[in-house]
Amino acid sequence: MKVLKDILYKAGIQEVQGSTNVACDSIHFDSRKVEEYTVFVAVRGTASDGHDYIEKAIELGAVAVVCEEFPDSLHEGITYVKVNDGRVALAQMACHFYDQPSKQIKLVGITGTNGKTTIATLLFRMYQSMGHKCGLLSTVVNRIHKQTIDATHTTPDPVQLNALLRRMVDEGCAYAFMEVSSHALAQHRTAGLEFDVAVFTNITHDHLDYHKNFDAYIKAKKMLFDQLPEDGYALLNADDFHWEIMGQNCPGTIKTFGLKSMADIKGRIIENHFSGLQMTIEGKEVWSKLVGDFNASNLLAVYGAATLLGSDPFEVLTTLSTLDSVEGRFQYIQSTGAVIGIVDYAHTPDALKNVLSTIQNLRTGNEQVITVVGAGGDRDRTKRSEMAKIACMFSDRVILTSDNPRTEDPEAIIQEMRKGIDKGDERKVLAITNRKEAIRTASSLAQPDDIILVAGKGHENYQEINGVRHHFDDLEELSNALNLQKD
Repeated sequence: MKVLKDILYKAGIQEVQGSTNVACDSIHFDSRKVEEYTVFVAVRGTASDGHDYIEKAIELGAVAVVCEEFPDSLHEGITYVKVNDGRVALAQMACHFYDQPSKQIKLVGITGTNGKTTIATLLFRMYQSMGHKCGLLSTVVNRIHKQTIDATHTTPDPVQLNALLRRMVDEGCAYAFMEVSSHALAQHRTAGLEFDVAVFTNITHDHLDYHKNFDAYIKAKKMLFDQLPEDGYALLNADDFHWEIMGQNCPGTIKTFGLKSMADIKGRIIENHFSGLQMTIEGKEVWSKLVGDFNASNLLAVYGAATLLGSDPFEVLTTLSTLDSVEGRFQYIQSTGAVIGIVDYAHTPDALKNVLSTIQNLRTGNEQVITVVGAGGDRDRTKRSEMAKIACMFSDRVILTSDNPRTEDPEAIIQEMRKGIDKGDERKVLAITNRKEAIRTASSLAQPDDIILVAGKGHENYQEINGVRHHFDDLEELSNALNLQKD
């Protein structure tokens, strides 16, 4: 049991009705989860307002209500706390309810448009390989040492997030690595957390359906660095010109990494192959199984974060060279007929350009590049035409198909993608709505040594259509189409 007054620190209290010396054993913002001795926090969301469910929460056993506006009638025996912002209050209360776990573990947060999953996952794998217990919070999966927990969001809600961090601490984890999405930052899910290292990868066109404009998107990302403690480190990608904005007014120490720019942590690519890349990091040569310039940048970020955490540079480099690519990120297979297949999560214009540019740099020039790509429904529509345009610029054949159409008509999404295709490129474009059929068509068009890229879904093992998730795995489908068995 906790006492309400002990978890209200930094909640932004305006007014209290009732006693804060009340016992509670859970905190929830979803009224459906409320039980006896719950503190219910009314949060205003995009789809619903928690204030509408205060009465339901009390009926289910809530002993206290935290809200931005008091209801018209107050129940005797129930404590009501008015706060400035329900989201901030929820996050701060969750931190204190779980005894501030972020202060008891070395916490690294990674934000940016691309690279978050790869960097967080590589850090987790590396520290596991170096003999440390650690945790992972990512788009793909959450991990507490060797235990796997399904991930529903890139960054969990504050209650789940702090509960997971608490479990990591209790199970002896010394480090935690987490992706921090722009949505999570804008919704204050990470308020109250103390990061030891915050990493900025890059920022490009994405999520403008939520943030409405690019400036708001940048400001959301910047919040991670604004909330750093003075003894924390901001590790910023100097190859992205937005890094200076991220570092403005940051209370922590700023360090930079880069392949092309002057930086505190410098890297240089020596060779790039489909089997991996050779590069130097701080003048030391290292071979990695990862492929492409974007992964060289990711490796620099991993090295930088690890050394800022105090790990031995030589041990970090040695371990880096043993790590495999992350599921759904430039996963590479080759058929018995010598066709190369690549599956990648690239679902933004910049990510797609990075992957296709890497393929262009690795190809001999005599083979075809066949790209299968779609765009998600109920998401940023402005990037659809740009995705198709980039696919055409860097591919010999393009097949436009469904991604996760969600509640939208997949054919209508494809038509919006078509708007980005120049007239001269129309001849090399096919539109096949069924994703499975699109992948099979790409495989049938491929000749020996050709390269097929299936982009957009990566690690996802489902396709969401009209609110229903159906099993669908790009790597599985591509392997089957190329007569391969998935490992």
